[in-house]
Amino acid sequence: MFYQFMKRFIVGPLVNVFFRPWVKGLENIPASGGAILASNHLSVSDSIFLPVAVSRPVIFLAKMDYFTGKGPKGRVTAWFFRMINQLPMDRSGGAASANSLGAGAQALVDGSLLGIYPEGTRSPDGRLYRGKLGVAKLALEAGVPVIPIAMIGTDKVQPIGKRVPNIRRVGMIIGEPLDFSRYAGMSEDRFVQRSVVDEIMYAIMRLSGQEYADTYAATVKAQLDAERREAGKKK
Repeated sequence: MFYQFMKRFIVGPLVNVFFRPWVKGLENIPASGGAILASNHLSVSDSIFLPVAVSRPVIFLAKMDYFTGKGPKGRVTAWFFRMINQLPMDRSGGAASANSLGAGAQALVDGSLLGIYPEGTRSPDGRLYRGKLGVAKLALEAGVPVIPIAMIGTDKVQPIGKRVPNIRRVGMIIGEPLDFSRYAGMSEDRFVQRSVVDEIMYAIMRLSGQEYADTYAATVKAQLDAERREAGKKK
């Protein structure tokens, strides 16, 4: 499989040589069966560092933009993300988002590890933001455990807007699996979904040590973008 070849002989060695990742809690990753790896999201590089650390293949839900770029660069980017087991995630809401989650649910049913960022987007300032309900819906429908994960220092390696990563060490802390079988048959209950997501985010916060912000990262990003545009008009 090309993914395993890339991981073992190309991406893995480069990551291990240049970024020397340290990992705690690898024993919490199940040896078989479907499970969700729910991580904080500090850098676009998170989707590279985590799969390298885990021996089993990890499928990630990645934002649609990575697959729809135009020109040679866009095609190469889309090819690369598909080759490293990324599935396009439509975050526009409605049927499109539901279809994207459906692909993730099928991966779990097939016994795969599915990586997902509950915040929905990268943190704009290093804080941990409110989780979206998709991760809860997936966990409850598939009946799989959720493993909370904290990425450490990846925002220093590749801050938002920086194309060439800084060479420095990164870390990962993998927490104990969270079992939500007590909510079996309640996957459509939004109060249950919110309870599940909040428990996941609390576990990630404890592992990462991040300050928690009870709002969505996308909302903060939109506010920051609006402020930058307004500042640009005043110059």
